[in-house]
Amino acid sequence: MAAFAQSVPCWVDVQLSDLEAGKRFYGGLFGWTFHAGDGMPFADAYSDGKLVAALAAKQDGRMPTAWGVYFSTDDILATVALVRKAGGQVITDPVRAGRAGIVAQAADPGGAVFGLWQAGDRAGFEKHDEPGAFCWTEVYTRQPERVDAFYEEVFGFLGTDTDEPPGGGSGGEESAAEFRMWSPAGTEPGPDTAIGGRSVITDAFPAMLPSHFLTYFAVADCVGAAEAAVRLGGRISAPAFDIPYGRVAVLQDDQGAAFAVLQPTELLP
Repeated sequence: MAAFAQSVPCWVDVQLSDLEAGKRFYGGLFGWTFHAGDGMPFADAYSDGKLVAALAAKQDGRMPTAWGVYFSTDDILATVALVRKAGGQVITDPVRAGRAGIVAQAADPGGAVFGLWQAGDRAGFEKHDEPGAFCWTEVYTRQPERVDAFYEEVFGFLGTDTDEPPGGGSGGEESAAEFRMWSPAGTEPGPDTAIGGRSVITDAFPAMLPSHFLTYFAVADCVGAAEAAVRLGGRISAPAFDIPYGRVAVLQDDQGAAFAVLQPTELLP
């Protein structure tokens, strides 16, 4: 499996109270198939036979029901040190996940949680930026200046400010808010190289909404995916709307985990 460049998103997983219900929901929505871990409370998800994500049973009921994104690192100890130096918090120190790799959990200065992954036998996704797979991530924060400086220092991201994020934001109100696209170090910053972004939690959002990452999956039919999510017991948080990069909807699964779907422009009718 090809290695991922330093600091790019390489993996996503979701923490659920009911693993079997999660498999039914995402299997029905994306057509995913699953392979359970040997004696472990998780299941790898596959699209067209390629690894795309994992579903995990929560080991502590106090954990949020949420999707998490992981950024690739060649040296997880050095990245963890940068997280602390830049004002973030290390939630879980690096630990080996068998032969697959080394994982850690951290939070930025605004409190948004993300993962770090140093590849061993598993680099990350086998499929991305195609229907049924991860295509984008963005962090929502009330502290954009601090958070921008954090990700630039920790990951070397290069920022491009825009009012129209490739991922679309979380609804019509947010699409006009300040947004910064992230491009990896060593690239020409802009939409062609962007791998994620930072949005601002404005007054359009509930006052108690914490900082968080939103994970996007590509689909061939945004409206159809939203309708399917409802049929499967989920709900629509932001109905489908068009942006320059395609059509977006923000959804929740049947256990409350939020995510978004993006129908790329080239797949629009």
